[in-house]
Amino acid sequence: MAYRVIQWATGNVGRAAVEGILAHPDLTLVGAFVTNPAKAGRDVGEICGLPKVGVAATNDVDEVLATRADCVLYAPLLAQTDEVVRLLRSGKNVVTPVGWFYPERGPGTAEIEEACRAGGVSLHGTGMHPGGFTERFPLTFSAMCMNVRHVRAEEFSDLRNYQAEFVVREIMLFGKTPQAARESPMLQLLAQGFHQSIDMVATGLGVTLDTEKRDAHEMAVATRDLDTPVGRIAAGTIAAQRFTWQGTVRGEPAVTARVNWFMGDGHLDPDWRLGEERFEVALDADPPIAATFHGIHPPEVGKNLHRLPGMVGTAMHCVNAIPYVCEAAPGIRTYLDLPLVCGRRG
Repeated sequence: MAYRVIQWATGNVGRAAVEGILAHPDLTLVGAFVTNPAKAGRDVGEICGLPKVGVAATNDVDEVLATRADCVLYAPLLAQTDEVVRLLRSGKNVVTPVGWFYPERGPGTAEIEEACRAGGVSLHGTGMHPGGFTERFPLTFSAMCMNVRHVRAEEFSDLRNYQAEFVVREIMLFGKTPQAARESPMLQLLAQGFHQSIDMVATGLGVTLDTEKRDAHEMAVATRDLDTPVGRIAAGTIAAQRFTWQGTVRGEPAVTARVNWFMGDGHLDPDWRLGEERFEVALDADPPIAATFHGIHPPEVGKNLHRLPGMVGTAMHCVNAIPYVCEAAPGIRTYLDLPLVCGRRG
């Protein structure tokens, strides 16, 4: 029996998710929600640059709620708890890359859990970083170690490959002054996901972390004007940023998650040398284990940006989880709750 799936939003991740749902032998696409009214009524395949699939998109939430489906792949730019609660209450499982990886207990979590019980369904947060490299891989590697002292998960990404000028310049603050970046809430906003990652790793390892986490935001400015796909980055403005979130035990680092975003390597002050795009996972343990991951970034900067590998990977981590989530007991279900999620042979 194929699981019936609705895709919520058809942005970069959503388009890749539609392609993945259509390719998955255990899934059937039965609907799509779009925020742009101009997309409503159009075939979902056409919206996503694929052949027509015979499914029309809608921007009517009530129509989505009334559609018979087993799961919604919820991929908006920003999550809205009230939307997720309504989807769960309607009896639809939710898989999402925009939160709930390992949420703290509190009023918001209680509301989600109650909605899951009411609908008899589950919610699962997954993705890339956070949502995969930050938790799943370190915990998997830890099974081959003893005396795990420190876990590090780190991203190195060239944002010249990210085709979203408004996000890069106005939200990520590239091309802004260091003062503007220091005053932004980005560190705290990103921490909402990465703190969950740190807590999940600690729980998996049986570690009790100190109450307060350490967060840091470092930045480097361009030493000359840089022409990029998202416009000119003027000399003296932000051209690279490093965010670090850390869980400690008695003041000593135990779990570290870090993001390095940059507009090309070099021409920076301080003179950071970040190297090629990659993800790194490393365990200070016995034996020490370290892995570097490639293929999640485009092979050439600035080319084939219509289908970024990182977006496909994020989408597929959601798509491949759907059958497992649909079979799970009601509630918020994390990597610690679900069996091993696998892809499918094409």
